[in-house]
Amino acid sequence: MGNNIGKGGNGAMGAVIGGVVGGVAGGVIGNKMDKQAREIKTALPGAEVERVGEGIRLVLGENSVNFDFNKATLTPLAKQNLDKLVPVFKDYSDTNITIFGYTDNKGADDYNLNLSQQRATSVRNYLSQKGLVSSRFVIKGMGEAEPIEDNETEAGRSKNRRVEFAIVANEKMIEDAKKEN
Repeated sequence: MGNNIGKGGNGAMGAVIGGVVGGVAGGVIGNKMDKQAREIKTALPGAEVERVGEGIRLVLGENSVNFDFNKATLTPLAKQNLDKLVPVFKDYSDTNITIFGYTDNKGADDYNLNLSQQRATSVRNYLSQKGLVSSRFVIKGMGEAEPIEDNETEAGRSKNRRVEFAIVANEKMIEDAKKEN
């Protein structure tokens, strides 16, 4: 179990790595993603922002977007922190965002998978209500897969009840980057 902590796997890290364009266009996209990553860090200092290839992996853990045990409802703090991301996501409208929902390891696997899907859906719906185009988002429930902390303690479990984003270039950004060559 311990050796799964922090690995990218099928979640946000895998999605970002899978979105590689390469070449000069990839460099143009990379520069735009660097700028967006800096703006996300400024807007939400508690978030874990990691530039990977030509994309961004954004982990919104217990201090950013968290969920109470057995709930998919956004907490007031979660809404407040998502509100800080909305202007950045609006400024970079030529990106696609996959939202990954996670749970801790309490409960049955299929129940947790469904709960994690509901969490990702809650985030997408909230961002859509704030004016972001819902078609930019893909949601994926990950259940208890890919824990970032040990599920043996309540502190670790609360960190595993999180949302991650994989932010990658959409077709428009890729085409625009190719034209800049």
